[in-house]
Amino acid sequence: MSYSETAKKLRLPLGFLFGILYLALARPTPLGLWVGGAIALIGVLIRAWASGHIVKNEKLAVSGPYAHTRNPLYFGSFLIGAGFAVAAHWSLLAVVVAFWLLIYRPTMERERANIRERFPEAYDQYSRNVPAFAPRPTPWRPATAVDDGGFSGALYMKHGEWKAGLTYVLVMVWLFFRARQGL
Repeated sequence: MSYSETAKKLRLPLGFLFGILYLALARPTPLGLWVGGAIALIGVLIRAWASGHIVKNEKLAVSGPYAHTRNPLYFGSFLIGAGFAVAAHWSLLAVVVAFWLLIYRPTMERERANIRERFPEAYDQYSRNVPAFAPRPTPWRPATAVDDGGFSGALYMKHGEWKAGLTYVLVMVWLFFRARQGL
């Protein structure tokens, strides 16, 4: 089994393990909680926006947040992790970055190869114009017009992205409780 396959398989179990440890050990400060909570909320919103624009494996998503970054779902997840790290203690950002480089980067590479195989010509043009991770400030528009109908609430619900929003609210409530209790 290749490293990227192993990383893909470990992504969710390690994420849950780190999440449980985080909830048990987090000692948020008020400032860290507000700053980190805002960063994580931006990540939740980016994921929500992205999930309403992607029809997985059927067409290449190039609209909405996909016009800024090829991986807005992963970018949003990174911001959620980074935000919650800042909420507990800024030094945890190193853990988030390391996790991202070791686990998510190989997963993104595997997915890139899969998407390129499905949409070779369109993906080559897209990848030349849109960065893989850090978003470009202005949206890229393909030479041929793409009418995707905009954001779809049905896709958002289909992909279950509302769960990320609910999880964000529950974690923030827990962190506010921990901060108030001085735990």
